[in-house]
Amino acid sequence: MEKETVRIEGFSDAVFAIAVTLLVLDLHVPEKDTIKNGSDILVYIKNQWPAFLAFILSFFSIFIMWVNHHKIFKQIYSRNSAIMFANGLILFLVSAVSYPTALLARYFDGEASSVVVALYTGIFVFINLAYNLLWFLASRDKKLLRPGITDLAIRKIHNNYLYGLPIYVIALIFSFWIPVVSLMIILGLWIFWALSSGKIEINMKE
Repeated sequence: MEKETVRIEGFSDAVFAIAVTLLVLDLHVPEKDTIKNGSDILVYIKNQWPAFLAFILSFFSIFIMWVNHHKIFKQIYSRNSAIMFANGLILFLVSAVSYPTALLARYFDGEASSVVVALYTGIFVFINLAYNLLWFLASRDKKLLRPGITDLAIRKIHNNYLYGLPIYVIALIFSFWIPVVSLMIILGLWIFWALSSGKIEINMKE
């Protein structure tokens, strides 16, 4: 069976690459006239810790999303308009991650921390919904998937993304009261997906 999603995957890879590259624009160097010695540079970097935190979180979140996107399209062999638009929704949201990342970098250590964390968490709720939509549209017609894929494998992928939705919602709720806990929940979920995606791929080959 010829794979029909090569162009979709190539375009998606380009969008992921651009999105992850844009994140570094929020890391700024100090003005030359404000730095007198090495200690001033260290103090400046120390004061910029929210920017580095936001960069690290968003970089690895987009990276893990790209890994899972790659694994989904290893199972999708054919495409239709619905799949293309669902994939476009994912790419739209991924490209928008840089904005809440910039807000997180600038305002996380201030009084607006709960709002910026809520915005940051909220976009990942929508991204999770978009991934669920993509897999639902692809898996409802088994003819669009890799030849030989089992119903068990289809359910495992479905559950893998579906379980993330309530966790993201919990993180969003926590962001209004304890923003740090919200970010920790998201980080834990990304670690889970990074580990579970490898297990799912092994099961696909068995």
